[in-house]
Amino acid sequence: MTGRTGAVLATKRGFTLLALGTLYFTAVSPVPLRAQTAVSSASAAADDHSPAYYNFAMAHLYGELASTYGNRGEYVNKALDFYRAALKLDPSAVYIQEELTQFYVQIGQLDKAQAEADAILKAHPDDTGARRILGRVYSSQVGDPESGRFDRAMLQKAIDQYQKIVQAEPKDLESLQQLARLYRAARDENAAERTFKQILAINPDDEDGLNGLAVVYADRGDMTGAIALLKQAVDKNPDPRTLVMLAEFYDQVKEFSAAADVWKQVAEATNDNVRVRRALAADLLNAGRLDEALTAFRALAEEDPGSVPLQLQIAEILQKKRDYAGAEAALAKARSLDNNPAVRFAEAELLRMQGKWQQAAIALQALLNDTKQNNYTDADKGERMRLLERLGAVLQESGRTTEAVAAFRQIAELDSELAPRVEGQVIEVYRSAKDYKTARQLADVAVKRYSGDRGLIFVHASLLGDLAQPDQAITELKNLPQSANDKEVILSIAQIQDKAKRFDDERKTLDTADTLAKSPEEKQAILFMRGAMFERQKNFEAAEKAFRDVLATDPGNSGAMNYIGYMFADRNVRLEEAQQLISKAVDIEPDNGAYLDSLGWVHFRLNKLDLAEGELRQAVDKVGKDPTVHDHLAEVYFKQGKVREAIQQWEAAVNEWKTSAPSDQDPAELAKINKKLEGARVKISEKAR
Repeated sequence: MTGRTGAVLATKRGFTLLALGTLYFTAVSPVPLRAQTAVSSASAAADDHSPAYYNFAMAHLYGELASTYGNRGEYVNKALDFYRAALKLDPSAVYIQEELTQFYVQIGQLDKAQAEADAILKAHPDDTGARRILGRVYSSQVGDPESGRFDRAMLQKAIDQYQKIVQAEPKDLESLQQLARLYRAARDENAAERTFKQILAINPDDEDGLNGLAVVYADRGDMTGAIALLKQAVDKNPDPRTLVMLAEFYDQVKEFSAAADVWKQVAEATNDNVRVRRALAADLLNAGRLDEALTAFRALAEEDPGSVPLQLQIAEILQKKRDYAGAEAALAKARSLDNNPAVRFAEAELLRMQGKWQQAAIALQALLNDTKQNNYTDADKGERMRLLERLGAVLQESGRTTEAVAAFRQIAELDSELAPRVEGQVIEVYRSAKDYKTARQLADVAVKRYSGDRGLIFVHASLLGDLAQPDQAITELKNLPQSANDKEVILSIAQIQDKAKRFDDERKTLDTADTLAKSPEEKQAILFMRGAMFERQKNFEAAEKAFRDVLATDPGNSGAMNYIGYMFADRNVRLEEAQQLISKAVDIEPDNGAYLDSLGWVHFRLNKLDLAEGELRQAVDKVGKDPTVHDHLAEVYFKQGKVREAIQQWEAAVNEWKTSAPSDQDPAELAKINKKLEGARVKISEKAR
């Protein structure tokens, strides 16, 4: 307050009435309206302020009653009557004007609140109390900046008021916090950062200051800085709100294991709140901590036995653990509760994960047939497109190219705007089937028909890279708008250079991409590409270092683990370490065919032939168009004495090499396999004599 007469009588929200002549009451229940009336100015002595204090006290009481009872009209009207009477008795009492202005805000009469605050400031320009009220009035009328629907002029007016408040009272934390929030709404990150730092300079442990500054960093994309700040806040005070924000930030950067550990703290601080436990369970699953996730979801399901989604989550975890019988049991329970499309889709997924392509396709087609309608809502249309996309993928994986194309093209029939993306998918179907001639024909037509479509240009350029036409591919990408500063374009060029084995050019391209990368995740992806480039050059020391650096910032990166492990296995060195690394990668992605191939290969090197055979057979089921996988399985069979089976696999490897993309063909590797194949055939001939 300002210190003028009577100002000591009221705090901002809690009322205190000092004994001045007539000390009034302490009310604990509503006062009958007829029992109280405003004291008129005729009964007051000119130099006696006690009638004004009385009316102000009564106004405050009725204001509190109005707040307690939902702004009931009778209390609102009585409060206004007493405020007006008090002001009539003592027109110079700014504290009465301020509280009346706050009351107008309380009852939603913002125009009157603004008028009262303006009147106070006209008479007393330095009155920060009135500016706070005016700032509140303006702030309440800003709208929703997050959605883009807001009043920019009103936002600036609010900022102006709070700037003047903190200029007069630079240690007013509440006003500084509100000003920082307004700066964020105005997208003025530098001003918001400066203000939050001002708050922390006053109180380094201020929770709102630490959280607010962390959000500013997150808005900029500096998630590392944001997380570091929240960890600092949590170390000082593990407040649930800050912990939740920290867990959510970890989720944003896909550090699910760290997020799960934080959710555990939140659960303890919130008495095992069920929503927190659900978030914890989800992050344990995302982090690949399957045993913990299974325990968490089963506990939730015990408390909510009628929940179909929880049973589906349990089935998903068991499926990842390759406990297919357990997954089927969980799906059976879900089916008994409600055999809805989500359950049926999960059943199809389980069939797909077991390599039962035909049954999975039949299940998906049946679900599409049963949910077919003449007209679809947007939600139904989206779900149908998801089913068609999955059916197309299943048919593609099982080598049913024509049917896969037909499934994908139904998506464009549902939404013509998706036609360019669908054409891209169709081109990829033919590409994966190694029908490069058809893929090229379709791609040439598509880029003309949907001229300028960015996605199709990338697909077309990548296909040209497969067809050993890197110059044309790179030119197409460089012709895209702003390509020199487009990180996605530059990384695609690097991939084409990698296919063409132009490693010096690729290194320079990756250097350029590195200068454009902003987030740690982007830089990590570029570092991974460097590692893959070094491996292709057989510079294994540099490759291992790059992948180790990836793991230093992302310990759960299964791709880096697999790369290092495979390099060891292929050179027949450090096999125990290779086994550990690849096994961990497979635990994270148990259905990744490339990882299963690596694991089978290291087990072959360790002479664990039965294990190797099982893993490589699974790999062939998942990535059967990779000649290297067939070669590895053939090596296992040959060492086991299964020469005929080895011959079949080497013949498959030769066929896959011959039909590979021109950029992937390797005459030296093909010659090695042909030599092994010929040796096996000779051995069979010798046995037959």
